[in-house]
Amino acid sequence: MLREPSTDGRFGEFGGRFVPETLVPACLELERAFHDAWNDALFRSELNDLFAQYAGRPSIITECHNLGAQLGIRLVLKREDLNHTGSHKINNVLGQALLAKRMGKKRIVAETGAGQHGVASATAAALLGLECKVYMGEKDIERQALNVFRMRLLGAEVVPAVSGSKTLKDAVNEAMRDWVATVEDTYYAIGSVMGPHPYPYMVRMFQSVIGEEAREQCRALLDGADPEFVVACVGGGSNAIGIFSGFVDTTSRLIGVEPAGGAAVGHGVPGVVHGMRSYLMQDEHGQVQEAHSISAGLDYPGVGPEHSYLASIGRAEYPSVTDEEVISAFSLLARTEGIIPALECAHALAWIVRTAPDHQGSTYLMNLSGRGDKDVAQMMEILS
Repeated sequence: MLREPSTDGRFGEFGGRFVPETLVPACLELERAFHDAWNDALFRSELNDLFAQYAGRPSIITECHNLGAQLGIRLVLKREDLNHTGSHKINNVLGQALLAKRMGKKRIVAETGAGQHGVASATAAALLGLECKVYMGEKDIERQALNVFRMRLLGAEVVPAVSGSKTLKDAVNEAMRDWVATVEDTYYAIGSVMGPHPYPYMVRMFQSVIGEEAREQCRALLDGADPEFVVACVGGGSNAIGIFSGFVDTTSRLIGVEPAGGAAVGHGVPGVVHGMRSYLMQDEHGQVQEAHSISAGLDYPGVGPEHSYLASIGRAEYPSVTDEEVISAFSLLARTEGIIPALECAHALAWIVRTAPDHQGSTYLMNLSGRGDKDVAQMMEILS
């Protein structure tokens, strides 16, 4: 199991709580509330019931016999794409929405890139009777129109972020401004393992169900063995940290795949953004650089602090892939296995395709953290 952060919310030199004075009490209140809830058997039971009866957990694993044979490896997918709302995001949001209700908050705000966290937030808010406002980059609203419609259909207000690169980073900025102004009755449901403490730790714990299930399922499939590689895409990194949590104490190589245009671990340096210290893409003057990815969900210049820590101690590796490799992988999985992946997940598959010739006969476990329905219109345009 992954380690707990220090009392000040750090994983080694990364993490912490870099927020305005007005938000320090809110972060401390949230830390206490999460600790109390996580240690409350009734809260955990209610969350597990929602996982089983609403989200559809446990999610299955699928061995890709066709593609595995083509690549000369065993390829196993953890099927988070089959969860209600279509991605791993629902795990974290159900936990945070339950926590918001327990804390007496009446509304939640959220940020979203590809829209899956926004959809999950709107879904949980509808289920639990909370008001919901989602901030989304203007550029992402254009390329993820289907998810914008889904959020509004579920009763959420979707607000465009029109500053900066008009993508995920800017949506986070707007959501945090809202939280600062309305902290008394508002809960900020962060969508990834990022932000000020306790968010990176809290979101990891809600997503650790992925790794717990996957380890048990893989050992049943592999006669007690663990896969040689555990692979997931990384933007902020919640789906990756979720599956890594089940294998960090094994000999499996942990691989977090970043987009070439947003390789915070691969090309960034330590810095502070959105309340945390982590690897961050910045120029020589310390200004945050704009990230680029074909996938809206990975358009983020930083990464969760626990990923930075795992990279710094050599426990996890963070290679990057190009948009061209991602497009190829997206189509490959669809043609060989009848599974259309989210563009985010196609990053992980692209790295597997690239490295398979050097690891013939090895077993790769990949977190298929979202389905590709949301990306079909974008890919129709690209592939035409």
